[in-house]
Amino acid sequence: MTTLSKKIDFAVIVTVQHANPNGDPLNGNRPRVTYEGFGEISDVAIKRKIRNRLQDMGHKIFVQSDDNHAEGDEYGSLRERAEGMLKGVDMGDKKKFQEAACKTWLDVRAFGQVFAFKAKKGKKSEGEEDSEGVSIPVRGPVSVHPAFSVAPVLDRTSSIQITKSVSSDPSEKRGSDTMGMKHRIDHGVYVFYGSMNPQLASKTGFSDEDAQAIKEALRTLFRNDASSARPDGSMEVYKVYWWEHNSYNGQYSSAKVHRLLDVKPAKDEPKTIDDYSITLKTLPDLKCEELDGE
Repeated sequence: MTTLSKKIDFAVIVTVQHANPNGDPLNGNRPRVTYEGFGEISDVAIKRKIRNRLQDMGHKIFVQSDDNHAEGDEYGSLRERAEGMLKGVDMGDKKKFQEAACKTWLDVRAFGQVFAFKAKKGKKSEGEEDSEGVSIPVRGPVSVHPAFSVAPVLDRTSSIQITKSVSSDPSEKRGSDTMGMKHRIDHGVYVFYGSMNPQLASKTGFSDEDAQAIKEALRTLFRNDASSARPDGSMEVYKVYWWEHNSYNGQYSSAKVHRLLDVKPAKDEPKTIDDYSITLKTLPDLKCEELDGE
């Protein structure tokens, strides 16, 4: 399998209706916002969703959620998964370990990974040597930007109190005292960008087939992603824009390509995606594939 043959840039438009797209744990789990009041979804949150979708599609993923392990994968930590699935690969040989990790897990050869494990402590068996800590970096070819809302969402954020209606413990008296808060954005349209670098892909083995898998993951990003904060249908991928350059290094910079997409409100108080103006400019010899989200 050959590695990525052409540079790729992409952009994704996401709509939010009555959901918390990405809570901030340092701010009471309120939706993330910038100082200017624009909504934000971190790149880490986006890559988590991409990993989940790739895992659902049958690809092997190294960084799995604790509550969403792949079938047959019972490893309780990243170290256990690395040692269990790469048995016989010496972590002391960084190059060999990097190659084995990239070959095994799609998210490693796509996003990269730092395999940083502390030295093992405890009683040694007879003949067993001391375990040394390791730090093995893998730099991936796929970069994903944070998503930002097109219009400010701070004035479109609602908070409600949730109350307790059952007893948690037999000795506890049931009450309706306040238990906490839930926060949501009533409406917002977010845009995020990304790119794929063939030069870095050649070092991890990331292929054209891998790129197509990520494209499908982006198109179906919120499938099986429902939660109390994000009910089914409250978040949707509206469009995916996919630019494949004509050459290995690409004929344009990613910044120039990303600026081709312009999304802005067409009304003072937009409430649906139809209330926005979406303009896609062009560059010579650069085609864009436009896909509807799911």
